[in-house]
This record gives sequence, C-alpha cells and structure tokens, in this order.
Amino acid sequence: MFRRRAVKFKVWDPPWVLALERFAGRAVLRRCFGGRGSDAAIVLIFLATCLATVPWVCAAEVQNLEIVSQSGVHVFSVELATTDEERERGLMFRKELPDGHGMLFDFETERSVAMWMKNTLIPLDMIFIRADGRISNIAESTEPMSTRIIPSRGAVRAVLEVAGGTAKRLGIEVGDRVAHPMFRGR
Repeated sequence: MFRRRAVKFKVWDPPWVLALERFAGRAVLRRCFGGRGSDAAIVLIFLATCLATVPWVCAAEVQNLEIVSQSGVHVFSVELATTDEERERGLMFRKELPDGHGMLFDFETERSVAMWMKNTLIPLDMIFIRADGRISNIAESTEPMSTRIIPSRGAVRAVLEVAGGTAKRLGIEVGDRVAHPMFRGR
C-alpha cells in the first residue's frame, strides 16, 4: 500500500507582504493574520486607500497671486483651497510657511465667513478679499492653536492666509487690490 505523504511547499509572498513582515515582524503577522499573506495584503491595500483619500499636505493646485499696495506689487505663490476638505484642513499641522507663500480659500460666492486656528502651529495673517478683488479686512498674526472665531466682518469671496506679520511688513492694507483669475472681470 502506498501512503500519501503531505508535501509542503512555499508559495512566494508578494513584496508588500515581505515588507510588512520586516516592519511588523513575522510573529506579529502570524498572530494577527494566521500567517496568511492575502489577509496582510488586504489590510495594506485598505490602509493605502485610506491614506490616499486624505488631503494631507497641500491643496490641489498652486498659482500666483499679486497684491497691489502703496508700497508696490507683492507676488505670492498660493495653494488653492477650493473643496470643503481643503478649506477645512487649510494650513493645519504645518510647521512653517515660507515668505511669499500662502493659501487662498475660495468660497465661490460672496458671503460672510469665519476662520479659526485650531491645529494650526504657526501665526498667520488672514486677508479677507471681496469678489471685486479689494481687501476688506486683515486679521494680523493670529494666535496658533486657538479656537477663537475670526470673522470676515462682511461678505467676502476669498481669504488669503500668509505668514504672520507679512501684511505689516509689506504695507498691505484694507482697500488694496488683489490680482488673481478668481477676481477677473469684476
């Protein structure tokens, strides 16, 4: 009589499973997934999908914006925040904002808005801009990590956030004109 002998063979794990084994350790993976590489792959794909859907570091698009003041023309490279998710996240968790850079929040229509500094680590100047491109209000050097509400004090189309102290340093004032395609034809 012939006895059938069980033959064990190794199915090569995909690279992401091997990377997970190196990161978490083989014993942890076996404990969590019973040694099944497919379960580990599913968890890895799930985590990658979650991370890909979060707007992590910056808004979707960067454009130039100019502010024309009595002291001259000041050019900024601004990230556009046009979706609810981008506007909600804003410049949260950033540790620095270089001079000449900022974020432009587009509210699509002119309306009263309110901002805050929750989870924002650096002081910012908030420049509130009407639909015609004129600056209507400036909140200078706002307090980091504060939940205090900062109102627009009137209807605005957009808010420009730049590094704290920029408006004073460059002589930007209420009534100055902002040049950007968002304000074109007004």
